[in-house]
Parts: sequence; structure tokens; C-alpha cells
Amino acid sequence: MIKSRRAKRMERNHQRAKTPGINLVAFMDILTILVFFLLVNSSTTQRIPSRKELTLPVSVSKVTPEDTLVIQITRSAILVQGVNVGTIDEVSKSKDATIPKLKNELVALAPRSSQLNEGAKDFKVTVMGDENISYELIRKILTTCQEANYTKIAFAAVQSTKAKTL
Repeated sequence: MIKSRRAKRMERNHQRAKTPGINLVAFMDILTILVFFLLVNSSTTQRIPSRKELTLPVSVSKVTPEDTLVIQITRSAILVQGVNVGTIDEVSKSKDATIPKLKNELVALAPRSSQLNEGAKDFKVTVMGDENISYELIRKILTTCQEANYTKIAFAAVQSTKAKTL
């Protein structure tokens, strides 16, 4: 069978259209975005929550903090996992050796802490206190933590390369 020129040209044209090329530019863009996403989200550094009104003391410790329950003591309030349990003024004026609202919150969060601490009876807590808070307030918080069975207490600090000289 003899084909016309037009038929041959159409057949060649259809064969070229059937083999599309791979668009490598779009593929490389997708891979680049994926690599950047993985690099940003695969950070192994431990991040502790921070607040603007909280200035942590400086430390030269090389130990990284564990993922525990966090008590933040700012210049104006006491927070447990971001929940306000009292103001510094009302706790300082109180004659009690403990802080009842703090104890209630710690007891309520004990099941979550036992999951973090693998079923332990003595729970772990990290205290993030402003560097200018009073010792009396820290003592009340520590006493409250001990009464709520949070006996493994760590203090958060900013890591420094050199120790401060007195």
C-alpha cells in the first residue's frame, strides 16, 4: 500500500508526540524543596519554651535538658505548661509553705508525666525561673513539687561557654 506524503507526515508527527520528555527542572525544584524541609525539621537540639519576660540564668553545663513537665516563673506569673497558676504577688504574700493551685495542676498533669517518665512514681519537672526571682518563691515551688511527687527537679539555664566571674 502506497501512502501519500500527507499520510507519512502525519504518521511521523504522531510518533514524535507519543514520546514526551521528562521535565527535569520541575523535578529538581521539588527535590530541592524536600531537602530543605528535611534539613530544617531534622534538628536534634532540645528547645525549651521561652517567654519575653523570662531571663534565664547562665550555666556552663554540657548536659541537655530532657522532655519533662515545665514550670515557668516569669517576673509576674507562675505557669505550668503555659497555664497560669498564680501571680508572683499573691504567692509571695501568702504565708503557706506551698502553692495550692500549682499543686492541683501538677497532680492533674501527673498521668501525662508518667507517660514521659515511663511509669515512674517520682515525676520529673523542669523549673524555668527568671534570674531575679526570690529564694523564698523558689522554696515554695520546690516544696509544692515535692508534695505532688515531682522529686526529680531540674533547673533550666542558658548555656554559656564561660562561667561568670564573681
